[in-house]
Amino acid sequence: MRIAMMAVALLMCYGEVRAQNTQGTFRSAVDLVSLNVIVTDNRDRFVTGLTQNDFSVFEDGIQQDVSFFAATNVPLDLAILLDTSSSMSDKLATVQEAAVGFASHLRSGDRVTVVAVKDSARLLHDLDGDIAGACDAIRKTTASGGTALYNGVYTTIKQMQKVRASDGGEMRRQAIAVLTDGDDTTSIVTFDDVLAVAKQAGIAIYTINLKSQYPLALLNAIKETSESEFAMKALAQETGARSFFPTDISQLAGVYSSITQELASQYAMGYTSSNPKRDGGFRKIFVRVDEPNVRARTRSGYVVSKTQVSLHRQPAGDDR
Repeated sequence: MRIAMMAVALLMCYGEVRAQNTQGTFRSAVDLVSLNVIVTDNRDRFVTGLTQNDFSVFEDGIQQDVSFFAATNVPLDLAILLDTSSSMSDKLATVQEAAVGFASHLRSGDRVTVVAVKDSARLLHDLDGDIAGACDAIRKTTASGGTALYNGVYTTIKQMQKVRASDGGEMRRQAIAVLTDGDDTTSIVTFDDVLAVAKQAGIAIYTINLKSQYPLALLNAIKETSESEFAMKALAQETGARSFFPTDISQLAGVYSSITQELASQYAMGYTSSNPKRDGGFRKIFVRVDEPNVRARTRSGYVVSKTQVSLHRQPAGDDR
């Protein structure tokens, strides 16, 4: 009931590659399973310069034919979600500075949106290429109220899915960067609701959870920290992103720099599933890199769209 009230029907992020125009814009239809893949070596350094032949993609253990591959020049849509609840009052200036630095590193062709999370989620800057406008929106945030974090993540995923559907099939990477300093306190949506939609959307969700330097000061802090950490880790892991737990706001610039570098090092690829069933089930994805001492990270899988199968009754007297 809660989800039904909140949103539009879920839109899948997979589509079949159709064409590449002369400007290098890739377009897709609705059956392509799109992946953003990060490759690192045994020292956690990003591995670049690989080709399509270096990758093997498996769905539920069955190898798939990759029909789209790009190592560079796939534009990014980024949503920056900032916890601006009252608990952020003493941190907000540093948070703003770090977030502005993050947005400023976006490349030509990328787009950004800014969402503030208080008792409700508020869109401060629409998704577009106006980086200066996004930075201005970040600087104008103020701290007050509670933390409707799950509402903010949920509605942002939905909005980005809408944007993808209205982009005419243009291939764009999508990511969300979430910054908070504590547990959700006022959301209508549950964490399970958010995780289910995140698994389906194919949007990388990077989570930054500012931790107290003194987590043992109160017994309740232990419980709150563990619940918040679990939620943030799960969102990042299931969507192929990373979670960060800085203990000091001075570390934020470095965290955002790490995310920027990772986003610039992604490989974009896609395939049309060899499984024709449309049963609404979850399909696991595994990407293997045929190079020694490296590993690939991407989303855990996706939920296939469910197709209504109509049964046609055979006409009387028809023996075929």
